[in-house]
Amino acid sequence: MNKIRKGDSVIIQTGKDKGKQGIVSQIIDSSKVVVEGLNMVKKHTKPNPAKGDQGGVVSKEMPLNISNIAIFNSVTQKADKVAIKSLKDGKKIRIYKSNQEAIDV
Repeated sequence: MNKIRKGDSVIIQTGKDKGKQGIVSQIIDSSKVVVEGLNMVKKHTKPNPAKGDQGGVVSKEMPLNISNIAIFNSVTQKADKVAIKSLKDGKKIRIYKSNQEAIDV
């Protein structure tokens, strides 16, 4: 079970966007995630008349290493760690380590 999933609210801990919050829009693999509106880079693209692309400079979101982000706890308004808890019926849920509340209800 992954500790960070698509749609989670996260906060960036290192890099040029340190302290900014966003929502996970894509998980590339087990170690890379894309956060909406953060880690933006400028990419120069060539025009492609066959596809109708005009070309120029485009802003694009780039992947971040999963170790550089932490899940954002809205109750404490801070970054938090995630633990996996097994219920009596065999289901597993994610909880915040600081206040033991469930993340996905």
